[in-house]
Amino acid sequence: MGISVIWSVIAILVRWIFSKRRGAISYDSSDQTALYIRMLGDVRVRSQVGFEPERRGSHPYLGVDFRTLHSRAESAGSIPARRIRRLFSFQRHLLSSRFLRGAPHLNPLHILDEDYCGQAKCMLEKVGSWNFDIFLFDRLTNGNSLVTLTLYLLSHYGLIELFQLDMVKVHRFLVLVQEDYHNHNPYHNSVHAADVTQAMHCYLKEPKLAKSLTSCDILLGLLAAVTHDLDHPGVNQPFLIKTNHYLAALYRNTSVLENHHWRSAVGLLRETELFSHLPAEDSLNMERQLGSLILATDISRQNEYLSKFRTHLDQEDLCLGNASHRHFVLQMALKCADICNPCRPWELSKQWSEKVTEEFFHQGDIEKKHKLEVSPLCDSETNSIADVQIGFMTYVVEPLFAEWARFSDTRLSQTMLGHLCLNKASWNAMQPEASGSSEELESEQEASSRALPQGSPQS
Repeated sequence: MGISVIWSVIAILVRWIFSKRRGAISYDSSDQTALYIRMLGDVRVRSQVGFEPERRGSHPYLGVDFRTLHSRAESAGSIPARRIRRLFSFQRHLLSSRFLRGAPHLNPLHILDEDYCGQAKCMLEKVGSWNFDIFLFDRLTNGNSLVTLTLYLLSHYGLIELFQLDMVKVHRFLVLVQEDYHNHNPYHNSVHAADVTQAMHCYLKEPKLAKSLTSCDILLGLLAAVTHDLDHPGVNQPFLIKTNHYLAALYRNTSVLENHHWRSAVGLLRETELFSHLPAEDSLNMERQLGSLILATDISRQNEYLSKFRTHLDQEDLCLGNASHRHFVLQMALKCADICNPCRPWELSKQWSEKVTEEFFHQGDIEKKHKLEVSPLCDSETNSIADVQIGFMTYVVEPLFAEWARFSDTRLSQTMLGHLCLNKASWNAMQPEASGSSEELESEQEASSRALPQGSPQS
C-alpha cells in the first residue's frame, strides 16, 4: 500500500511538471516570469523573460513578448539556487527508468494494446519504403515515433554493438531528444524529426552510399537526422533577429537555429554520457562532425551547398573513398531528407504542406500583433498554401533533387522526382483560376501515384 501511495504522488508530481512545461521554457504562474534553461556544451544559459498572460498554450516561444526579451526584473544572482537546477531531470530520469524496467506507465493514455504494438512492428519491417506513413506510425507508437524508429535503425545497422553503446544511455538520450522537440509546433516537432530520420535511412541504403559509408558515417547521419531541429521554437531566424532574441546575439545572426540545434544535441550527448566510453578526442570529433551536418541544413546557405555539389558532379571528382567527400555527401543527403516532403506521395506531402504553412502563418499573426514587419510567406492574407508550396518546390526542392538524381540515378530518385512533379501539378490545380473539382483532382492524383515505382526495395 505504501508503495502505491508513493507512485501515486509521483504521478501527480510528473503531471504537474508537464502542465507547467512549454518546450524549453518553464514559467512560474505566480509572477508570470520564465526561467529559460538550456545546456550549451558545458555551459548553462539562463535568462528571464516576460510572458503575456493570455498566451501560454501554443508555440513555446510565441507566448513570449519578444520586445522585452532581454529585460530582467532581477539579477540572475538573486534567483534561488534550487530554481536554476535542471527542472526536469527528475521527471526525465523517472520516465527513462520506468521504460527500461519494463514497468507500465502510470498514465493510462500511454498504454498501448498488443494490436497497436504489433502493427507498429509490422510497419518497421517496411521502414525502407518511400511510402512509409510516419503519421500512422506515430499514432501506433502513441507519439513515440522518434524513439521507436531510431532504436530500430541503430539495431538494424548493428551500431549499438559495434560502438559498444550502453542501451540505458541510448534510450535515455532518445527520450530526452524527443522531449526537447516542441510538439506544440505544427511542423517542427518530433514527428518531423522521425520523418527526416526515415528518409535518411532510405538514402543510406542507396547503392553508392551503402557500399562506401563507414559505420561511423551511418551513426553520424542518423544522429544528425534525429537532432537536426532539436528545440526548434517554431519561428525562423529572421524573426529571432528582428526581435533581438538572445540566441541571435549569441550566434551573431549566423545560422542561429542550426547552431542552437547542434549545441542542444551536444548538451544531451554529454548529459547522458552516451560517448563517455570513447577516447575524448573521438568524442569531440563526433560532436564536431555532427555540427557540420546540422549546420548544412541552414536553408539560407542552400545555393552555396548546391553550387558545390553541382561542380563536383560536373567535374566527376566525387570520390567516396575520401572521408571529406563522404561527409559532404552526407550533408547533401541530410539536406534532401530535411525538405523531402514535396517528394512524398500526395496523401503524405499534402499533410506536411498544411502543417508547415500553418506554422508560417502563425508566425505572421504574431508579427502583426506586435507591429513587426511580416516575414515572407507568413502572411495568411496574401499567401495561400498552394502559393507557398509552388514557390518552394520551384526554387528550392526541384534544383536540389535534380542534382541528387544526377549523383544517385536510382529508382528511388526517379520516384521522388515523379511525386514532386505530380504534387506541384496538384497545387497548381488548386489555384483560384484552376477548374475542376477537388474530388476529380484527388482521383487523378491517386491514379497517377499508382503508376509510380514505389521507391527503394524493402529493408
